[in-house]
Amino acid sequence: MERLEEKLRILADAAKYDVSCSSSGSKRKNTGGIGDASYSGICHSYTEDGRCVSLLKILLTNHCIYDCAFCVSRRTNDVKRAAFTVEEVVELTMNFYRRNYIEGLFLSSGIFKSADYTMERLLRIVKKLRTEERYNGYIHLKTIPGASEDLIQEAGLYVDRMSINLELPTEMGLKLMAPEKDHDSVKKPLAFVNSKLIQYKEEKKLIKHTPTFVPAGQSTQMVIGATPENDFEIMSVANDFYKNYNLKRVYYSGYVPISNDNSLLPQIGSRPPLVRENRLYQTDWLLRFYGFQINEILNTSFQQLDLEIDPKLSWALRNPQNFPVDINTADYWTIIRIPGVGRQSAMKIIQARKFGKLREHQVKKMGIAFNRAKHFMLCADSIIPLGFMAMDQLRKTIVSNSTSKVLAAPQLSLF
Repeated sequence: MERLEEKLRILADAAKYDVSCSSSGSKRKNTGGIGDASYSGICHSYTEDGRCVSLLKILLTNHCIYDCAFCVSRRTNDVKRAAFTVEEVVELTMNFYRRNYIEGLFLSSGIFKSADYTMERLLRIVKKLRTEERYNGYIHLKTIPGASEDLIQEAGLYVDRMSINLELPTEMGLKLMAPEKDHDSVKKPLAFVNSKLIQYKEEKKLIKHTPTFVPAGQSTQMVIGATPENDFEIMSVANDFYKNYNLKRVYYSGYVPISNDNSLLPQIGSRPPLVRENRLYQTDWLLRFYGFQINEILNTSFQQLDLEIDPKLSWALRNPQNFPVDINTADYWTIIRIPGVGRQSAMKIIQARKFGKLREHQVKKMGIAFNRAKHFMLCADSIIPLGFMAMDQLRKTIVSNSTSKVLAAPQLSLF
C-alpha cells in the first residue's frame, strides 16, 4: 500500500504539466458527485455548462525513451521513476470513484519500450474499466504518437476524449528541443481519429446501435515560451488544427523551467508567462466563438499580442472605422465585437431591444463592462460617440482604469 501511494505521488506530480485536462462534451452518464480533492492526482476541470468535476490525473509511467529538453520525464532527467501496472490503475480509479472522490480519469504516459507497447497497456486499462468493472465515468486518454491505428481505433470505443500533444508550435522548434520527434507523428493520429469520428457519425444515421466513438472529441496542447515563436505563428498553427482536424480545444501551456542546465531553453526563473498564456486563450476564444478571423487579430504587421489589454480591445483600437456600433440596430455578430460585451450580454441586447430602444442605464444592467464598452457603442441617449479622444489616449485611459481597480482589490497569489 505504501509503495502504491508513493507511485501515485510521483506519477500524479509528473502529470501536472499536462494542461489539456478537460471533461467538456462527454455524453456518458455520470452518477457521481464532486468529491474530495485532497488526494494526490485529483484535479478539477470544468464542463461547458460551468460544472466543476474532479478527475484522477496520472501517468501510467514517467519512464520515457525520448529526451525532450522541456519535459520533466525526459530520459536524462534525474527524477524518481515509477510505473503502475494495468491492475493498479484500474484499482485506483475504481476505489476513488466508489468513494465519490472523482468523476473521471485523465490517463497519460511516458513512452517506454515503444509507442505500441505503451498504447497497448493504456488500451488494456480503459477496456478493463469499461467491460470488467462496468465503469461508466468520464475517461480522457492521451494517444501515444506513433501508435498503430488499430490500437487507437479500439481505444476510441472506450474513452470519451482523446488527445495528443503537438508539444511545440513549429517543426523547427520541435527539432531544436526534441530532435527525435516530428509533427507528422501527431498529425496522422489526429487525422485518423477525425476521419473515424466522421465515419461513425454517418453510420449512426443508418444504424441505430453504432458504437460510440470518442464522443467528447479530441484536443492537443502546445508548450509556449520554450522556443521563440511569436503569437501569430502560434495562433496560425492552432487555427489550422481547428480547421483540419476539427479539434474541440487547443491548450496553451506556459513553459515551466525544469532545469537550468540547458543553454537552448530560456532562463525565465520559476514563473511561467501566465499573462501571455491568458492572452492566447482569449484569442482562441475569439476565433472559435466570436467570428474573428486570425488575420484580424494577428498578422504579419502585428505578430505579438498586447499583454496590457485583451485582444478584442486591441483589435478595436486598431480599427476605429468599425465604431461606434449602434446597439439598437446592429446584428449579433457586430455587437459581440464591442470590447466589454460578451455573448450572453449580446443576446440580452438583441432580446431587450424588441420592446423599445435601449438607453445607457438599461445596458449597464446587462452584465457588460460598461466603462470599456461605452467608448465603442451608441445607445439611444448616447451623446459623445467614438472619436472624442485619440486611440492612443483612449488606450491609456482604459488601461489606467483597469490597473487602478486591480490595485484596489485584495491580491491573491497564483503561486
